Amino acid sequence: MTNLKINDPAPAFSVPNQDGKLISLSDYSNKKLIVFFYPKDNTPGCTAESCNLKENYSLLLEKGFDVVGVSADSEVSHQKFISKYELPFDLLADTTKKMIQDYGVWGEKKFMGKVYDGIHRTTFVISDGIIENIFTKVKTKDHTQQILEAYK
Repeated sequence: MTNLKINDPAPAFSVPNQDGKLISLSDYSNKKLIVFFYPKDNTPGCTAESCNLKENYSLLLEKGFDVVGVSADSEVSHQKFISKYELPFDLLADTTKKMIQDYGVWGEKKFMGKVYDGIHRTTFVISDGIIENIFTKVKTKDHTQQILEAYK
């Protein structure tokens, strides 16, 4: 879905997290940043993906990665999602969908015979402002392993 490719500059962003604090790409200049876009807080696939990253968060940090999640949900929705599942990373509340559109993950989807616009589950790994990897076929229950396999 996205038009971005590996080795492209990552679109800059400055988006509020669950607490209203602006989070920018430049905040992660010395780390590999995993940016995972997901459709909606508290839905089965999004919960599975977020919890898989949570369960492996210390391993990811050890390997030089940091993690942020992005959806169009509100800060309040993110606060509840983080609290319910004890997520250790920021969730960005892109309610204007600017970042979502800049990364090319918004578009037509089909589910149970219905066609609608929404977020395509996609993960980017960014290092020093450059896209190092893109995952468009995300394995929600095993996403950490999927990412780490690409860095063996």
